Amino acid sequence: MVVIRQEEERDYRAVEELTKRAFWNLYVPGCDEHYLVHRMRGHEDYIPELAYVLELDGTVIGSIFYTRAKLRNQGQELTNVVTFGPVCVDPAHQRKGYGKKLIEFTLEKARKTGFEHAVIFGNPGNYTGLGFKSCARFKVYVGDREYPAALLVKQIGATPLGDGEWEYLGSGVYSVDPGEAESFDRGFPQMVKETNGRQEEFFILSNSRISGPQA
Repeated sequence: MVVIRQEEERDYRAVEELTKRAFWNLYVPGCDEHYLVHRMRGHEDYIPELAYVLELDGTVIGSIFYTRAKLRNQGQELTNVVTFGPVCVDPAHQRKGYGKKLIEFTLEKARKTGFEHAVIFGNPGNYTGLGFKSCARFKVYVGDREYPAALLVKQIGATPLGDGEWEYLGSGVYSVDPGEAESFDRGFPQMVKETNGRQEEFFILSNSRISGPQA
């Protein structure tokens, strides 16, 4: 039986352990996503009402977290958007549609909360099937008008973005101190750090750029 419910304090440790298992050696040797989850819960941009877990037969096997972000146009107008992550499913239960259920369920909750757009960094192969499109389609950029291949946008409400280009202003919560993450990890069962080909794929994708806005 599958149940999607809001995260509760009693879930914190189990979710952090789950997050470590899901991300360990995935993008880099080791991971810091479990520390990010721990840090995020106390941050001003965190949206606790959009923090959900997925239970399978009473055991938490998935989780997702949301934070507030902003888009700023050339007129310095700001619009609020949401971003999610980390989102994870226990490695033993991946590729079974549980992550898709979590994302679709919580994006609908975000829409009902009043958000019009979701902006994420992720592998397009994982998210275009959920309706996400390249940031270049929405003229959403970062920094000095860069359009990362991994920056994806989805309109979840009824109101489209206005004309012009939009600078994405993400939450500072995602800037994790490696030393703090390493110290936090010492309180968890230790796992071996390894290098693999998927990490190189992530490096290539995360450093790829699209030439500019696309029609």
